[in-house]
Amino acid sequence: MLKYSYIDREKSWLTFNARVLQEAADDTVPLLERLRFLGIFSNNLDEFFRVRFAAVRRLSLSGISGEKVLGGISAQLLLKEITSIVIQQQTESLQILSCIEEKLEKENIFIIDENNISTDQQVFLKDFFIQTLSPELVTIILNDLAEFPVLKDTVGYLAIKLVMKQKDEVRYAMIEIPITINRFVVLPSKEGKHYVILIDDVIRFNLGNIFNIFDYESVSAHMIKITRDAQLEIDSDLSKSMMEKIATSIKDRRIGEPVRFIYDQLIEEDTLKFFLDKMKIISSDSIIPGGKYHNRRDYMKFPNLGKFDLLYKTNDPLPIPGLSIEGSLLQKIKRKDYLLNAPFQSFSYVTKFLREAALDPTVTTIKITLYRLAKNSQIISSLINAAKNGKKVTVQIELQARFDEASNISYAEQMKTEGIELIYGIKGLKVHSKVCVIERIENDKIRRYGFISTGNFNEQTAKVYTDVTLFTGHQQILKDVVKIFEFFDINYRLYRYKHLIVSPHYTRIKLNKFIDREIAHALEGKEAYIKLKMNSLSDFGMINKLYDASNAGVKIQLEIRGICSLIPGITGMSENIEAISIVDNYLEHSRIFIFGNAGEAEVFISSADFMTRNLDGRVEVTCPIYDPEIKKELIDNFDLGWKGNVKARYHSEGLDNNYRIRNEGEPIFRAQLEIYNYYLNKVK
Repeated sequence: MLKYSYIDREKSWLTFNARVLQEAADDTVPLLERLRFLGIFSNNLDEFFRVRFAAVRRLSLSGISGEKVLGGISAQLLLKEITSIVIQQQTESLQILSCIEEKLEKENIFIIDENNISTDQQVFLKDFFIQTLSPELVTIILNDLAEFPVLKDTVGYLAIKLVMKQKDEVRYAMIEIPITINRFVVLPSKEGKHYVILIDDVIRFNLGNIFNIFDYESVSAHMIKITRDAQLEIDSDLSKSMMEKIATSIKDRRIGEPVRFIYDQLIEEDTLKFFLDKMKIISSDSIIPGGKYHNRRDYMKFPNLGKFDLLYKTNDPLPIPGLSIEGSLLQKIKRKDYLLNAPFQSFSYVTKFLREAALDPTVTTIKITLYRLAKNSQIISSLINAAKNGKKVTVQIELQARFDEASNISYAEQMKTEGIELIYGIKGLKVHSKVCVIERIENDKIRRYGFISTGNFNEQTAKVYTDVTLFTGHQQILKDVVKIFEFFDINYRLYRYKHLIVSPHYTRIKLNKFIDREIAHALEGKEAYIKLKMNSLSDFGMINKLYDASNAGVKIQLEIRGICSLIPGITGMSENIEAISIVDNYLEHSRIFIFGNAGEAEVFISSADFMTRNLDGRVEVTCPIYDPEIKKELIDNFDLGWKGNVKARYHSEGLDNNYRIRNEGEPIFRAQLEIYNYYLNKVK
């Protein structure tokens, strides 16, 4: 049997983040958007260390090589390679930031520090420090503490060194940079010039004010940051509810094992040693030198200063043709299915659907799954409104949605108070599906309406994540959705679904059957192709099946935004597979599966990626598309993405992120813009 090869998923993820960094470096991207991409790059890296790097580190510390699960590389070697890659990327990101700052100065935007503050600005900043910043500061003198304070995960600190006038005495302190205040302070503009300073430098400028009770000769401040293992340890105490266990685990996360320590590379050697020793950071941990500033994720919120020409032009979300937001959605959906493609089209249809269901006297029940929610969620408000109107509302809320646990617990408590029935999930399985079904009494019979999505029911992320949602009145599909909620309630029973494909029981089996069918068609000389759009492809079993299909002659196109462990274009293994990634203004998040089926294409939308956790360890839903117009719309969407020649990069064995090359004379085709125009033309 042919031995297939794979790309390590952690290095593939770092390659994805390098694509984000490419956007920050791209001169064709508006300047303030480039800063935003730098922020996204930094935020992604924080999460990577908290989750992925931490998992490999745990494997390494266990004494297991991990080569089987890591695709042939040992955990110890992988940690070293990751650290090397990250140091190189961090260096590149600093160079990019310096370049952006130079270009901003040409636009009369100056990011200044504590060393070049004018007299007028000094007056402004001293007042700002006293009135706004000083009350928020936490400053700790460290030398005489019996126990070193716990540094918060991913929060920035200034490591302070005070050289006292008294001979040979050095005092160390740390100042927590507050997250309650915007990181960037906009100073009064002057002669058309805009000035911005980071609060880090406002603190540095006021060090004399902070430490004026000490008789010191010199004071220095350098930024440090620690990243901790974000794994939740759920205890097995049967007397505690799941909510109590998750809440306790969130508190424990604050003292999770350090997995990364970043420091300003200009810090004095003795200061660095003091902090490393006190925090018990050992050489096997990832210790990464950086620049003067960390937490560059804050650049996602850099003030626009009214310079809208330095931002991407915003396109207003479009209506769905034939589905008026002002009329009854249920009456329309009763006659035919509709597809919402956010953010190209308005997410308001989802909240409108729930608001209508909440007020409709004939609606008796609402059932919905929730994973990540917006702050001040309109979805929650609509569900509470429905409960107040006497509807039986059932909500499956995933308490273990990583980094949203506290928010989801808060929402769960709020809904419970309002009489909403809550389901907290299934032991050993995360619920990642995105489904909703309502029941309505029509002519003394129950009729169902609902929606199934590839993304979270979150008004905020719907502005920047591309996701598709099917609104349907298909009674058999919705009967399957009801069975999913029955599974939540009685999960020892194996349910059978006529239309939906549900993980963890059926998705892998069904996908293998669809691929096997394409293989059979190819061997029979019939048209055979597979088009898959998803976030990540890392499951070795699914990759092997795609390799088998390629070897049988099936043409395979993959649009994979993030991790791609499959190696495309290798003779004898994957020569019939092409794979691209699109990184642009919106984050590609929808999952669309298309199988050629000898000319009778079958199309699905899904909440699942081709990752082992999605196939075997979560409740996921893949939904067939039966409406011919919607089926064509999704195929068109995939093909428009595939034609992209501006923001599309090739997945490759070399992890080099090469852009798709435009042929001479070929017009620019920016996929996300063309998809928006596609829907704009439909409206026209």
